[in-house]
Amino acid sequence: MKPEVRPKKALGQHFLTDLGVAERIAATLDDYTAEPVLEIGPGMGVLTRFLLPRHGGGRLAVAEIDRESVDYLRRNFPEFADDASADRIIEGDFLQMDLDAIFPGDGPFCVIGNYPYNISSQIFFKVLDYKDRIVCCSGMLQKEVAERIAAGPGTKARGILSVLLQAWYDVEYLFTVDEHVFCPPPKVKSGVIRLRRNGVTDLGCDERLFKTIVKATFGQRRKTIRNSLKSLLAPGAVLPDSPLLSLRPEQLSVAQFVELTLLTAPLR
Repeated sequence: MKPEVRPKKALGQHFLTDLGVAERIAATLDDYTAEPVLEIGPGMGVLTRFLLPRHGGGRLAVAEIDRESVDYLRRNFPEFADDASADRIIEGDFLQMDLDAIFPGDGPFCVIGNYPYNISSQIFFKVLDYKDRIVCCSGMLQKEVAERIAAGPGTKARGILSVLLQAWYDVEYLFTVDEHVFCPPPKVKSGVIRLRRNGVTDLGCDERLFKTIVKATFGQRRKTIRNSLKSLLAPGAVLPDSPLLSLRPEQLSVAQFVELTLLTAPLR
């Protein structure tokens, strides 16, 4: 059966058709039913239908860039019209949205979605911008990207997002979703992950330099740390001896990247 909304390749749309999978994804936020939730890219609401009973009463908002999907949601989900205080179907590009305007104040909220594959990494970088408010972020994305986000030290999949997200969140890879439960089927499998805010409020180092070092070392991941950091040092500066400097970035934990930042900071 063809979906009522036409999937658009330019928007990376692959509509989930398996209600069982959708309910499992919605259940990833069951520990956060008291928190407001923003769903990204609801499409025809396959996930929305399971989120509304869990996060009703005006606590669920959806962000959708596709006008055809927005019209479908307005027709088929009258629950959103019950909240006279705000339009909880927000049309626009999530990457350009001010999430503080959607959830005013400084209270916590959650993010969930069947994320478009073509912008999933950008979505998680934006989650980092709101790490002081987003207490849980879960959902489905391309399996390779999901595995990368969850990858621990010493694994080839580990990368920039792995370290930056794991500095602030406990990351779980929950389950894999096959291609045949989508319309149209993607060419890759999908993975469902969940990020829960950890107790870290301060890394104990310069956060901006921490990000710079993570990006610089993974940008030259075939080099040892010592060689990839040379461009960040002041002329003539020499890094002190440390066993970390002979490693490659995928081998380092978050704590070791913090240590590396503290070593580098005086030499800038």
